Amino acid sequence: QVRLLESGGGLVQPGGSLRLSCVAYGFTVSPYDVTWYRQAPGKERELVASITASGGRTNYVDSVKGRFTISGDNIKNTMYLQMNSREPEDTAVYWCGAAQLGRAVYSGQGTQVAVSS
Repeated sequence: QVRLLESGGGLVQPGGSLRLSCVAYGFTVSPYDVTWYRQAPGKERELVASITASGGRTNYVDSVKGRFTISGDNIKNTMYLQMNSREPEDTAVYWCGAAQLGRAVYSGQGTQVAVSS
């Protein structure tokens, strides 16, 4: 079965760190560009980070630059989103996705992340 499965969400205090994982099942993720989206309560979904299939180019939304890092492990067929210096505004559901030519091909179910003291 082809799917993406996120894990690693949870509750973290402001300033804390969390790493989200996204495992690809049924397909090889390396030829795809990888994306992480999030949607906070009452807000629209936004693209948080992306990395090209070659791994040569990454992009981040301004609000997470310097705090989040997107990466992948082709051997494990897994993508990651390292989130440091968490802020309450980072509270959201996070999804990973695999895309080609700018179009989403696969998307996970999402994992909840909350930042609260």
